[in-house]
Amino acid sequence: MADKSPAERILAAVRAIPRGEIAGYGEVARRAGLPGRARLAAKVLSENTDPRLPWHRVLRSDGRVALPEGSKGYREQCQRLRSEGVTVVNGRVRGLKAAPTVDEQVWGPAGS
Repeated sequence: MADKSPAERILAAVRAIPRGEIAGYGEVARRAGLPGRARLAAKVLSENTDPRLPWHRVLRSDGRVALPEGSKGYREQCQRLRSEGVTVVNGRVRGLKAAPTVDEQVWGPAGS
C-alpha cells in the first residue's frame, strides 16, 4: 500500500470494512498505515464521490454518527447501517464492537 496516496489508502481501508460492521475514523486511519490521522480519514470521506464506498460504516470513536443530527447524510447513514442489521439508536451504534484490529485478529482480544 506504500505506493498509494494517503487518500487511496484510507479509501481502501473503508472498502475493507465488512458489511454489518463498523470502524472509527482513527481505526480507519490506522488500518491505512496512518496512525493518529483520524481527521484526515474524516476529510477524505467528506470529499468522497463514489456512491459504492461503504462510508456509512465509519463512525466516531464513541459509536456516534458524526454528521449533524437530522441532516440528509445523518438519516442516510442511519438507514444504511440499519439495512445491514446494525442497531442505531439516537444516532449511536450500541452493542456492536468495531471490526477487529489486525492485532486482535492475530493475537486475540486484549486481556485474554
